[in-house]
Amino acid sequence: MIDSVVIVGGGTAGWMTATYLKAAFQDRIDVTVVESANVGTIGVGEATFSTVRHFFDYLGLDEREWMPRCSASYKLAIRFENWREQGHHFYHPFERLRVAEGFSTADWWLQLQEELGEFDRSSYITPWLCEAQRSPRMLDGSLFAAGLDGSMGRSTLSEQRAQFPYAYHFDAALMASFLAEYGRARGVKHVVDDVVEVNQDERGWIESVTTREKGTVAGSLFVDCTGFRGMLINKTLGERFESFLDVLPNNRAVALRVPRDPERDDMRPYTTATAMGAGWIWTIPLYGRNGTGYVYSDEFCTPEEAERTLREFAAPGQDDLEANHIRMRIGRNERSWVKNCVAVGLSSAFVEPLESTGIFFIQHAIEQLVKYFPDKSWNPALIAGYNDRIAHAIDGVKEFLTLHYHAAGRSDTPYWKEAKVRALPDGLAERLATYESRLLDEETIYPHYHGFEAYSWNTMLLGLGRAPATARPALAHMDQDAGRRGIAGIRKDAEALVRNLPSCREYLSTIN
Repeated sequence: MIDSVVIVGGGTAGWMTATYLKAAFQDRIDVTVVESANVGTIGVGEATFSTVRHFFDYLGLDEREWMPRCSASYKLAIRFENWREQGHHFYHPFERLRVAEGFSTADWWLQLQEELGEFDRSSYITPWLCEAQRSPRMLDGSLFAAGLDGSMGRSTLSEQRAQFPYAYHFDAALMASFLAEYGRARGVKHVVDDVVEVNQDERGWIESVTTREKGTVAGSLFVDCTGFRGMLINKTLGERFESFLDVLPNNRAVALRVPRDPERDDMRPYTTATAMGAGWIWTIPLYGRNGTGYVYSDEFCTPEEAERTLREFAAPGQDDLEANHIRMRIGRNERSWVKNCVAVGLSSAFVEPLESTGIFFIQHAIEQLVKYFPDKSWNPALIAGYNDRIAHAIDGVKEFLTLHYHAAGRSDTPYWKEAKVRALPDGLAERLATYESRLLDEETIYPHYHGFEAYSWNTMLLGLGRAPATARPALAHMDQDAGRRGIAGIRKDAEALVRNLPSCREYLSTIN
C-alpha cells in the first residue's frame, strides 16, 4: 500500500490537494504539506467554475461557513467587454440553453434574430440577473433554481448532470489559509520550512525532501505544488514542458488589489474580462475589494505600459496600491505524473486566467489522482491513464481559449491583428469550419472532457460576432411561434427573478 503522501508547496493547489486526499482516504493515508514561509503564492486565481461546489461538498463544507472567511462573492457569468468592438459586451453564463420543438434557443435565435435583441439576453436568464446585480439566493438562503440546491455529497466533476447556476470569487490567500486550518484539524501534517534538497534513489524516484531546519521528510508519493518553478517535476525529474505560446501568446500579467466598501458599493455577480490593446483586464469583485489585473503579451506591451494602463483603468489616483508583476509559464508538462511524483496546479499546467480555469485544473487533477491512486506496484497503465485525462482537459481548454482570440471581432491594434492570423491548435480549424454551417454540439466540440460544454463554445462564438451563415433549414418548416414562445418565456422568467431576488450586495451582507 501507498501510505504516505508528501505535498511540496502550499497555496491553493497544495491545500486543496491535502484536504481532498484526507477527505478521500481519512487516516489510511498520511498526508504532509511542506511549504516555505519565504515563497509567496501567485494569488490571482480568484475566480472559479460552478463545478467547484463538488470540491466543497466533498469536504462537507457549507458556503456560509467558508465564504465570509475568504472574502468570497458569487459569480454567475463572465462579462466580455470590447472583444467584438468598443462599447459592446456579452455574458458567458453558467446556464444551459433551453429547447423548443427539439431545437435549442440558440438555433431559434439564429432563425428569428431580426426580431430579437442580443443573443445572450434572448437565450439566457443569467445576463438579466447580472445586469441587475442580483444574488442567486433569496434572503432566506434558498436558491432561485431550487431543484439544483443542496449538497451533492462525495461527488466529482464526472457526476455533473445539471448546470449549477453560479461559481465563486474568493481571495486565494485566504482560501489557502482556511483550507490549511481545516486540513490540520483533520490530521494533515504541516511542515513550514524551505526545501533545500530533493533526494532520489538509484532509479531516480523521489525518496524524500530535505528542509533547511526541520530535517528530512520521506514519503511514498510526492505531489509538486511549487507553482511555475516545478521544483520536483521539472527541476528534479526533468520532465519536458510544452509551451503554448505559439497559439496563446499572453505570457505576463500585472495585478492590483483595489479596496471597495462592501456596505456602500455595488457588488457585481460576475467576472469582467475587458479587451485592451495588448491583452485584457480582469475585474473580480470580492467582498471588500476588487482583484484586477492586465494579462498581456510582452511582444506587444512592456511591463511599465501594462501597469500604467491598469492603474488608469482600475485605480486612478490610487498610486499607493502595490502592483504585482507576474511572469506566466503558458503550456503543460508532457506528463503531469512521472515516476512517484504528480504535479498539480501551476507546476502541471497553466493556460492564462481567461475563463478562470486555474482552480478547475487543480480540482480535476486531485479528483483524477484519487481515481488513479496507485499501490506499490505503480501500475504503468494507471499512471498513463491519469496523464491522458490531464492532458486532454488542458488541451481542450487551450483550444477553447484560442477560439476567443481568433474569433474576436477586434482588429484595431497589432496584437488583435496578429490574433487573426496566428496558428490554430490541431482540430480547431475543422471545428470552426463546421460552425460556418451550423452551431456546434457535443459531437463537434473538442471530444474529451475539458470542463466546457457545447453551449459555452456557441455562446462565445456568437457573442464575439461570429455566426453560422444561416439558421438550420429545418426551422423554416417548424412552428415559428413555438420558438418565439420559448424565447419569450426566458424573458418572462428573468423579469420575475429580477423583481424578487435581492441584490448581490444585500444578500452577502447577511452572511458576512
